[in-house]
Amino acid sequence: MNNELSLYVHIPFCVRKCLYCDFLSFGDKESLMEDYFKALSKELKEGAGDYRDREVKTVFFGGGTPSLPKAEYICDILSDIKENYRLSENAEISLELNPGTASFDKMRSYKDAGFNRLSIGIQSFNDEELKKLGRIHDSATALRTYEDARRAGFDNINIDIMSALPGQSVESYLNTLSRAVKLSPEHISAYSLIIEEGTPFFDMDLDLPNEEADRDMYHKTAEMLLEHGYHRYEISNYAKDGFECRHNKVYWKRGDYLGVGLGAASLIDNVRFNNTRDLKEYLTSSDIIKRDTEELSVKAQMEEFMFLGLRLTEGIRTADFKREFGKTVFDVYDEVIDKYLLMTFLELCDEDMNITDDKEKTAYLKLSEQGLDVCNTIMADFLF
Repeated sequence: MNNELSLYVHIPFCVRKCLYCDFLSFGDKESLMEDYFKALSKELKEGAGDYRDREVKTVFFGGGTPSLPKAEYICDILSDIKENYRLSENAEISLELNPGTASFDKMRSYKDAGFNRLSIGIQSFNDEELKKLGRIHDSATALRTYEDARRAGFDNINIDIMSALPGQSVESYLNTLSRAVKLSPEHISAYSLIIEEGTPFFDMDLDLPNEEADRDMYHKTAEMLLEHGYHRYEISNYAKDGFECRHNKVYWKRGDYLGVGLGAASLIDNVRFNNTRDLKEYLTSSDIIKRDTEELSVKAQMEEFMFLGLRLTEGIRTADFKREFGKTVFDVYDEVIDKYLLMTFLELCDEDMNITDDKEKTAYLKLSEQGLDVCNTIMADFLF
């Protein structure tokens, strides 16, 4: 059994839902916050017994907008974690924060409580683009929020930005990216907008950049960020040395994580389960309500190992695959690997990340630069 654990804490409240958002969140339930945090505290305390032997290496408060509720609610939950779980001395403890919902005093409270990493959802420094997304803040508020976070003492900050937005040009996007770089956060997450079914955007006639412009934004992101000292370690994530998001890497490397809160997902010892998504049920039930419990087959574990691990620019470590499954990655996926090696979309690398054509000397299997452009198609081929 793995002795390490990560915790995800879901806070589903927002001022209002953004037009592109398909996360489990609500823009009209603020009156239920106090009851929600009582239920969340109860779940944390009652569930702790199963994980007494685990060392919690990362904690991530996501949403929703975790910076919307009173700071005391959030800080009390972190206190519950410290009291009931074995939190590592150097644990990464992150909080998602949206401009317009967090004052300097709030951020100072987070820092004093033990949070050591903030992820700020700026998305764009163009006010018109922010309006089209349905964001509640403008660029001036975003800048002020970042500056307040620094004043509050945070020295590990991520900024989220988005490309391929309605009405966005390559020039406009690069202006946002340039302004983000000038702030010099430790980490930048740069995502392309995906129109999800069930969101308001899905039913709207949107003026979206064409595929060529989208690809141009993607490539220029990597170029500009590399020039300014950010290495890409995952398809959409860039960090200065020493500041990769440890929590998210747990997901990509299939580490064990426990999700608490409404609809939160967990993976423990290759068993996947979710909390109820029904808010009333979550608030009133006397038990911790788990849904969709599934013990993953070896086949499913292999598939996840590949399509999650290939998101990382270092790719998958072949020794890890053999240790987990008792056979080499080439025993299982030789045909699909050879297919994409021939197309130069995959690369074999030795321990020093030098490209090799010798499978016996291969330590990593990774997407090439060209492969990153068509990663979804490649990853799908690793599903049996």
